[in-house]
Amino acid sequence: MNILAVIPARGGSKGVPGKNKKLLNGKPLIQYSIDAALQSKYISEVVVTTDDTEIIAIAKSLGANVPFVRPKHLAEDATPTLPVIQHAVSFLKEAGKHFDAICLLQPTSPFRPKGFLDRAVETFKEKQTDSLVSVLEVPHQYNPHWTFEANENGVLEIATGEKNIIPRRQELPKAYHRDGSIYMTKTNVLMQENSLYGSSLAYIVSDEKFYVNIDTLEDWEKATELAKTITL
Repeated sequence: MNILAVIPARGGSKGVPGKNKKLLNGKPLIQYSIDAALQSKYISEVVVTTDDTEIIAIAKSLGANVPFVRPKHLAEDATPTLPVIQHAVSFLKEAGKHFDAICLLQPTSPFRPKGFLDRAVETFKEKQTDSLVSVLEVPHQYNPHWTFEANENGVLEIATGEKNIIPRRQELPKAYHRDGSIYMTKTNVLMQENSLYGSSLAYIVSDEKFYVNIDTLEDWEKATELAKTITL
């Protein structure tokens, strides 16, 4: 399987200004994702998509490919991730490069233990699904079978649509949430179905101790402390 790793890293950021090039434990934030992709035995090429000249220089110095400057209309605060990835795939296709799948690595989830990305690819291949995401288990108190939605009459109903509440924690089926570390999608699903997920979604469970999603300065502080204690 020919897999392209895409790392989106625009220059602007409101929560943590310049975060993608900001030093985290002595390394630019983007380096964690670039290193993880380059260390994988399954990733065919690593592309950084950015609008920032400093990030371009950093990415190239670390061994990533930066074949274009991301267009301004794809580097706004509210720009979704999907068209950013599609732009990268289309650009490379015009250059004669074709990939079976795309692996999205977000710099804001920087900590991926050694071998984790390869295990994700192996799971993706084994399951033969349209896509795969990395996940963490939802704590039982937030399990969808124990959460409620208000109907049009202002009356609570179980979010899953069930009539009866599961009484014991031990009887709850496991539930998961995306942790942002890895997204993997077949290229035809991404481009033709306009989706990151398609109709079948595999998963790999992350290690909670590596989890951080950097969106605010508080998140950055958490990541700074984590970086001192974990081994990648």
